Amino acid sequence: MALAMTSGTHNPRCAVVVPTLNAGPTWQDWLDALQQQTLLPTRCLVIDSGSSDATVALARDAGVEVVSIEPQEFNHGATRQRAVDLLAGNDVEIVCFLTQDAILAAPDALEQLIGAFDEPIVGVAYGRQWSRPGAGPIEIHGRQFNYPASSVLRSYADRGRLGLKTAFCSNSFAAYRLAALRAVGGFPRDVILGEDMWVAARMLRDGWQVAYRAEAGVFHSHGYTLGQEFRRYFDIGVFHARERWLLQTFGGAGGEGGRFVRSELAYLRGHGAGIILQALARTLLKYLAYRLGRVEGWLPLPLKRLCSMHRNYWG
Repeated sequence: MALAMTSGTHNPRCAVVVPTLNAGPTWQDWLDALQQQTLLPTRCLVIDSGSSDATVALARDAGVEVVSIEPQEFNHGATRQRAVDLLAGNDVEIVCFLTQDAILAAPDALEQLIGAFDEPIVGVAYGRQWSRPGAGPIEIHGRQFNYPASSVLRSYADRGRLGLKTAFCSNSFAAYRLAALRAVGGFPRDVILGEDMWVAARMLRDGWQVAYRAEAGVFHSHGYTLGQEFRRYFDIGVFHARERWLLQTFGGAGGEGGRFVRSELAYLRGHGAGIILQALARTLLKYLAYRLGRVEGWLPLPLKRLCSMHRNYWG
């Protein structure tokens, strides 16, 4: 069944983009959830970087356009910018990015997210993320802490109160006003991750606002092992080390790390001492990995590859 625009409450010309690589058994659920939306995009574009499973075939069966790239071509920023460039000249005003494991949680999820752009000052909007079915308590708390039940608009002026959190955004479910995206130069072409925060920060600096829409949700979380957690936070450290202007412009996270730990310990209090110790170990590991990533310029390339979740980034 081909995707087509329907008459929803909000009806700008919208496109959906999702990068894929072996999307796995939940991919059909992802496609089904998109087909059931009250607001359907004019285009849905999959950028696939070498899937060997049924990802591409299922997408094409659902009427989704697929563009294939080599695995080594993938980059968090450059691949998304490639999709934006492919949409040029199609009268698309808003592009919504999802990840292959972020499943729209309700039929009006996309419509609710796009509704944020009724405010002409909004440059980017991102939605709520619910933990995936079967998630453990650490995973559940992480989503509840970072994606609360109340919507909010953030502006550049909030950086004094929120620090770097002002520019928080997630391309697992985020939409961009293309005029604003192009005005800040599009997505960065070579980042290890964080292309969403990078763009949000540029937009805030130029006078746009970031909208968090709690009414628009996806099911999306990860049960990372300790090793995966280490590698992810090493990469975050690398991102902050290479994009120093972010911390220089917005400052740190405004005590967000401490608030998260206190909230997590309170949430886990009824789950037993074992899981509390695991959470504390994760916190220490994430801190050490992040600090190591911040000094990556002093590390040999083989060690950086070993510590990184996104090893292809290092060539």
